[in-house]
Amino acid sequence: MQAEHANQAAPTNQPYLLVLYYSANGSTKQLAYYIAQGIEDADVGVRARIRTVAPVSTTCEAVAPVIPDDGDLYATQDDLRDCVGLALGSPTHFGNMAAPMKYFWDNSVTLWLAGDLQNKPACVFTTSGSMHGGQETTLISMMTPLWHHGMLVLGLPYSEPALNRTQQGGTPYGATHVSGAQHQNPLTADEIALAIAQGKRLANTARALLNTPIDR
Repeated sequence: MQAEHANQAAPTNQPYLLVLYYSANGSTKQLAYYIAQGIEDADVGVRARIRTVAPVSTTCEAVAPVIPDDGDLYATQDDLRDCVGLALGSPTHFGNMAAPMKYFWDNSVTLWLAGDLQNKPACVFTTSGSMHGGQETTLISMMTPLWHHGMLVLGLPYSEPALNRTQQGGTPYGATHVSGAQHQNPLTADEIALAIAQGKRLANTARALLNTPIDR
């Protein structure tokens, strides 16, 4: 199975999990791809759809192209509405999600009014430059809009061996990575293992919920 990214389109009849991220320097993008790998590795008939969000500018007249020149496509509200679950990632910006991701969620009111995301599973992930850079508060900041949308937010259980031995990223709130002040640190084996495990858990939960629909 291959994750859907860039300009690829998933089969319209196959459910997908949206892996939605913002990444300024590439670290969060790497984590997103390992989560997508976990979704695909679960092999439960649910695909990973990888999308990013556009940067925001202090120059009001600046308009980004609808489709980026390279990399993953920008997410639309339709991508969010039609997914069967969500993995949401952002770098840590002063203990909070980055402004581009916050802006994307600020425009999801229509989906909230319709209850389009209710009872769908979700998880969160982040990266920071330092060990104590606010990873857990950033994860919680991303959980907040998911709770408001009525989503079912998943963490990482301590039954995952890497969660007990990691010396850098990895929390029960969600997968993380400590990139270093110059973003020089590659993902560790434990960070990768936890990201893949998180993707698998999301996929398995989504499949279980699809097999047993929840009444709203």
